[in-house]
Amino acid sequence: MAEEFGKSVEDGLKLSKRLYFGKDRAVAPPKPHVHMEKSAESLLPTAPMVYAVISDPAIVDNPDIPSYQPHVYGRCDPPALIPLQMNRIELESDSYLDSVIVRLSGSWRVHCVMGSNCCDCRIAIPMGEQGSILGVEVEVPGKSYSTELIAVDGQKDMEREGRPENGGFLKPHIFTLTIPKVDGGTSLSIKVSWIQKLLYRNGEFSLIVPFSFPEYVTPAVKKLPKKEKIQLNVNSGTGTEIVCKTTSHPLKQLKREAGKLGFLYESEVLNWTDIDFAISYSVSSSHIYGGVILQSPTVQDFDQREMFSVYLFPGEQFSGKVFRKEIVFVVDISGSMEGKPLEETVERAVKWINLNFIAGGSTNILLPLNQAMEIVSNTQGSFPVIFLITDGAVEEERHICDLMESHLTGKGSLCPRIYTFGIGTYCNHYFLRMLAMISGGQYDATYDVDLVQSQMQKLFVKGLSTILANITIDAFDDLDDVEVYPSRIPDFSSEGLLIISGRYQGNFPETVKAKGILGDLSNFVMDLKIQKEKDMPFDRIFAKQRIDLLTAQAWFSENKQLEEKVAKLSIQTGVVSEYTRLALLESQRAHHASESPRAHKLSHKTDSPNVDSQGQRRILLPNLGVGFGNVTATAENIHPGVEETKLPEAAEIIIKAASNCCGKIMRCLIGLDDTVI
Repeated sequence: MAEEFGKSVEDGLKLSKRLYFGKDRAVAPPKPHVHMEKSAESLLPTAPMVYAVISDPAIVDNPDIPSYQPHVYGRCDPPALIPLQMNRIELESDSYLDSVIVRLSGSWRVHCVMGSNCCDCRIAIPMGEQGSILGVEVEVPGKSYSTELIAVDGQKDMEREGRPENGGFLKPHIFTLTIPKVDGGTSLSIKVSWIQKLLYRNGEFSLIVPFSFPEYVTPAVKKLPKKEKIQLNVNSGTGTEIVCKTTSHPLKQLKREAGKLGFLYESEVLNWTDIDFAISYSVSSSHIYGGVILQSPTVQDFDQREMFSVYLFPGEQFSGKVFRKEIVFVVDISGSMEGKPLEETVERAVKWINLNFIAGGSTNILLPLNQAMEIVSNTQGSFPVIFLITDGAVEEERHICDLMESHLTGKGSLCPRIYTFGIGTYCNHYFLRMLAMISGGQYDATYDVDLVQSQMQKLFVKGLSTILANITIDAFDDLDDVEVYPSRIPDFSSEGLLIISGRYQGNFPETVKAKGILGDLSNFVMDLKIQKEKDMPFDRIFAKQRIDLLTAQAWFSENKQLEEKVAKLSIQTGVVSEYTRLALLESQRAHHASESPRAHKLSHKTDSPNVDSQGQRRILLPNLGVGFGNVTATAENIHPGVEETKLPEAAEIIIKAASNCCGKIMRCLIGLDDTVI
């Protein structure tokens, strides 16, 4: 799909050569992309983009200055995509703890279609780290469009597919949306919002927002200045000093308070920025520190319990001891993981492994997990860690969770942690998330072949750098009712933050202590600073975590009430879930309702599936959830992502990642002919 998109853009750039903008060389047709001959994927968007969808090349012309070129016969199949020229762009980012809410607005003109014709326009939004779309609003002459989430009624509605051309994910980080029938020569005014994560490494937070615009989106008007604007607000939540380290653009500091910063970049430019917006900053502390943030719900919140967040930061110069570990890797080497022969990979990348691996057979998770548990069951004074890596789903996943939970019961203070990593869409990511949550481990995943190694190494490093385990918060025992996400607090790593959130009833104590076990097995106690914060949108920044964990619990327990709770939370916060669908609402400007269609309400069915109760046309998008795995595809050893990009050497990447990260301390691997290592 991504490759086809890139080829369509390549065709669109060729078609745009038909456009005539005048004799001035400064307004000549766009130059070919420097990477066009290398790879069509190099034409994927690196910044917010809008494309004219061209099936009939005869309609391609400058709406202001007709070129009167010869008629073009035939049709483009698949349609060509001509990048539209951008007239305005503004970016605003609000950073809270480890999350960022990004809001973008801009204007694009259909400069490549005759004024007497129209075309569909495809919006493409690349997002940063773990980006999740929140909403889109579009205005064109006479019409407005906005996205909304609707609840699904049962399996039949969940399986009901929107047309792929309506929108969806081009790649895991690129969201697309199609606006139908936009007149040539008119402009689209677009507002987009999404939420993404900050990167954290060596005591520094980093924000990267895709913002590198290609030259050919610059309007073809000689020396017309254009204004680009970037605004960033940082609220660390800690109340301590923030130190800005690096910036990609010359930011002007507007505000500095304890734990808060404000920046602005505004400039008249001849060409749009060709670098991503990036900034890094540190929250000053040389040791472990943490706090509790309290907040009351809004009137619109369906859950009127009070909200809290507990955070722990490792500090910039942590010198404590990490836990001594016993480690087992459980790696799926079923046929779907086959790439280059695993024997060659082992010889080249993992010299300390004296076993041969054969990629073949089917995925079996229960047997090797049981064997892994047996290996680490009698460890003394060490921290047992199991890494489970798979690209497939199996029938007995709930049974596996039950067995692992019983294995872990009564295992003492240092019971085994299971860290899970899912590859592609065929594995059940909610099973992997549940398995990690049961054991106090952590879960991660990737759907992109280019990110398998880097994402896996992050998880390995996090699992191998635990500095505080068996964490408890004493205040939870004094509350009338408390709901914590995740329900079992994960271990604390020197390579990342620990942030938990939840709801409670009762009076939160005035003093709170965090307790745990350090790497030398001594006890750890720390006072947590309590503060109330009105400016943090708790409902948004913790919604994704809460939805994912509740979905895993709903899947495991097969609880319909939990599914409905997830749907309500999804609709209230705008974060996509497995039990909601994203739809595009089209409204005539003259009949636009006084209440924005973005107001998140449960929708009811009408006589027409494409028209809502207010007469607005609804365009359903394909399901944006990751689903609950595909046992059939797993049994048939279909490679992950085969419908798009094949993962060509998945097993090699896995072993290489494991080797690079923790080869010196890996204790053993379990070798099974046709199941899992």
